[in-house]
Amino acid sequence: MAIEHEYLSQAAPRTHRLPLVLRAPVSGRTWREFLHAQLNLPIALAAFTWGVVTISLGLGLLITFIGLPVLALGLAGTRLLGAFERTRARLLLGVEVEAPHPVQAGNRGGGPLGWTWSLLRSGASWRQLIYGVVLLPWALCTFTVSLVTMLIGWSLLLYPAYQWMYPTWWGTPGMGVYSDTRGVQIYLDNPFEVAAACLVGLVVVLASPWVLRAMACVDGLLVRALLGPSRLDARVTELEQDRGVVVDTAAADLRRIERDLHDGAQARLVALAMDLGLAKEKLLEDPDAAARMVDEAHGEVKLALQELRDLARGIHPAVLTDRGLDAALSSVAGRCTVPVAVQVDLDTRPAPAIEGIAYFTVSELLQNISKHSRARTARVEIWRSADRVMLQVWDDGQGGASTDAGSGLAGLAERLGSVDGLLVVDSPVGGPTTITAELPWRDR
Repeated sequence: MAIEHEYLSQAAPRTHRLPLVLRAPVSGRTWREFLHAQLNLPIALAAFTWGVVTISLGLGLLITFIGLPVLALGLAGTRLLGAFERTRARLLLGVEVEAPHPVQAGNRGGGPLGWTWSLLRSGASWRQLIYGVVLLPWALCTFTVSLVTMLIGWSLLLYPAYQWMYPTWWGTPGMGVYSDTRGVQIYLDNPFEVAAACLVGLVVVLASPWVLRAMACVDGLLVRALLGPSRLDARVTELEQDRGVVVDTAAADLRRIERDLHDGAQARLVALAMDLGLAKEKLLEDPDAAARMVDEAHGEVKLALQELRDLARGIHPAVLTDRGLDAALSSVAGRCTVPVAVQVDLDTRPAPAIEGIAYFTVSELLQNISKHSRARTARVEIWRSADRVMLQVWDDGQGGASTDAGSGLAGLAERLGSVDGLLVVDSPVGGPTTITAELPWRDR
C-alpha cells in the first residue's frame, strides 16, 4: 500500500498554489530569457564588427586575388556564429532550429577554391551574415529594456528592505527621485512614499516576465528565419530524397520484371521450344505421340501468353490507357477474392503518371485485402478535391494494418510521398480498415 501510494503521488499532475502571474517573475524561464537578452549586446557587437570588417575588406580587395578568400573567411565566421546562436537559443529560449546544410567543397573541383566558391554561393551563409547585422539594433533594445525593467522593478519592490542604508551610509533620508539646481530635492522617506514605491515595483516586476517573453519571441523568429535552412533548401532536400525513392522503386520494378520474365514466360517458352523440337523428330516415327506433344505445347503457349498479359498489366494495363481509371479499377476489383464496389467520380482524366500511380495504389491495397484482411466486402472510391485526387479503400476485415517500417504500406507511403502524395491509415484491431491516399492533380 505504501508503494502504491508513492506511485500515485508521483503520477499525479503537479499543481501550483500560486497563480502564474505571481510565479513568473521568479521562474527559471524568466531568468533564462533575461540572460539571453543581456548576452545579445556583446554577441551582436562581436558579430557586427566581424561581418562589417571582413565583408568590407573583402569587397575592397576584390581587384586582387585576396578579396574572395577574405569574403569566404567572413562568411565562415558567420556560420560559426549561427551555430553558437542556435545553441544559445536552444539552451536559454527552448527554440529548436535545424542547422542549414553544410558547405560542400566539391562544386569547383574541391580544395580551397571549391570551398571558397561554395561559401560564396551559399544562401545560408549570407543569411547568417544578415543576422549578425540585424541583431545589433535589436540587441541594443533588448539589453536596455530588460536591464532597466528588472533593475527598476526589483529595486523598488525591495526598497523597504534596504531603505535604512540611505541615512546610515550616505547621509540622505531615502532614495532620491528628483533634484534641481535650486536645491530642491525629493526623497522617498515617509511610509506612504515607501509603500507607493514598493507597489510600483511590484507592478513592474509582475509585468517584466511578459516583456521578456515578447522579446524572446522576436529573438526566436530571427533565429528561425535567418539561421535555419531556407524553405528552398528544405524543398531541395525533400526532392532529393523523393528522387532516391523513385530511383529505388524503378530499379525494384525492373528487377521484378526481369525475374518474372526469367522464371515465368522465358522458362516456359524454352520448354515449349524443346517440346516442339521433340515433336518434330517424332512426327514421322510416331504421329500420335507427336500430336500429343503439340497439344501440350499449345497449352504451354496459352499459359505463356497469360503470364505475359499479367506482366504487361503489372507494367501498365492497356485498359487504363484506353478507358481510364473506372474501367481499369473495375477490372482489378473483379480479380479480388472479396466483392468490391468501385466508384470513380472524376469529370476529366488526370495526367497519365498520376492515373498510373492511383491505379497501382488501389491494386496493391486490394491485393492486401485479398491476402491478409479476412474481409467480406470492400469499397473503392476516387474523387477530385480542388487540386488533389482523393482515393479511399475500405474493407470490413480484421484491421491492424499500419505503415510501420518494413511493411508494404510503408513502401507505398514512400512512393506516394515521392510525388507529393500522402497516405493515411485508419485500421484499429478488429476493423474496419480505411486507407486514404491523396495525389496532386495534374492535367493531361
